[in-house]
Amino acid sequence: MTKNILITGANRGIGYALSKNYAEQGDKVFAVCRTSTQALRDLSGITVIDGIDVTDDQKLDVLKNILDNINLDIIINNAGIMTEEVFGEIESKDLVQQFVVNAVAPLKLTQALRKNLSTGSKVIFITSRMGSASDNTSGGYYGYRMSKSALNSAGVSLAQDLKPDNISVIMLHPGFVQTDLVGNQGDISAAESAKNLIKRIGQLNIEHSGEFWHANGEQLPW
Repeated sequence: MTKNILITGANRGIGYALSKNYAEQGDKVFAVCRTSTQALRDLSGITVIDGIDVTDDQKLDVLKNILDNINLDIIINNAGIMTEEVFGEIESKDLVQQFVVNAVAPLKLTQALRKNLSTGSKVIFITSRMGSASDNTSGGYYGYRMSKSALNSAGVSLAQDLKPDNISVIMLHPGFVQTDLVGNQGDISAAESAKNLIKRIGQLNIEHSGEFWHANGEQLPW
């Protein structure tokens, strides 16, 4: 059955790969981004919704109006940023920006599109194992780690709030992916990560709502 899937940060990296894979398997993809690309526009089965800054409440209202009366089977909150902070030189603005983009925006977008979700829908937070406190053995990256920990916490709360309506909320770590976010230094391609993520999304359901998983099928610690 064809699904309606909304993906943020869809113009490149994991978001683009997810959009491409879902479209190729026949699903209807709503590709949300600030600035579109020709490659994204060339994909068939894609509705590109550009000009959307997910941190801007007014832009979320625009998105809400565009998607009025469209049921979404899956929302994938993928848009994110990362900067590297060195202890002793940390700037508050860098921490705040990552918190707003990585943690606040996914929650606000999901809230804006709540009426587009129905029983059986899934909300996916693309997070990172760097947001795991018990898995942190290398330090650094304060803003990114803090923002992803906050996102995970929001996801657990949201899972509780949406569970009565049979809407799943899953936190997924995509792996160390070769994208611009990490200077293309990852150990897995965006295309391969997307395939793994799609497999996990298909397998996980309301029984797993509020859980934290690696795209490779490993459940991750908080």
